Amino acid sequence: MNKNLDLFLTFMKIGAFTFGGGYAMIPLIQKEVCENKKWLNEKEISDIVAISESTPGPIAINAATFVGYHTAGFPGACMATLGVVLPSFLIISLISLVLTQFRSIKPVRYAFMGIRAAVLALILKALWMMFKSTKKKVISYIIMGISLVLTAFLKIDAVFVIIGCGLFGLLWSMLHRKEQSNGTD
Repeated sequence: MNKNLDLFLTFMKIGAFTFGGGYAMIPLIQKEVCENKKWLNEKEISDIVAISESTPGPIAINAATFVGYHTAGFPGACMATLGVVLPSFLIISLISLVLTQFRSIKPVRYAFMGIRAAVLALILKALWMMFKSTKKKVISYIIMGISLVLTAFLKIDAVFVIIGCGLFGLLWSMLHRKEQSNGTD
């Protein structure tokens, strides 16, 4: 099969069968891209997820774009992005046509309550996957804890926390590199 078509169909399947946004898609992207298609390894997908979180835009679209580009260049990026976006666009368009009737149906409300629980499980799986693939250092736990407090309890915008963590990580790596070079002299 043509790699661009394969990217489109793979990400269309991910986009069609994942509820809850980008973080819920991460485990499915990882399974399809690393295990089923073998386009990337675990380290590469973790890097792509980290970059996708750090760049503006929805994480699922960013991840699809990066995977597509890594796999088949610019055409692959376009096909993967289109594939992940198209199902949501079509579903939301259809739902918006019947939103008022749809919202009042009791079984539909219960179905969405169940979907929310499943989304939470998928987000936790993504967290676990990222936790397993990162280096475990005390500073990482400190950054994670501070980020949680800042966003969850102090209600500081996540964008500022991500920027701050990125700057801190850059500073930390520069200081660490400087210490290593001083130790080898």
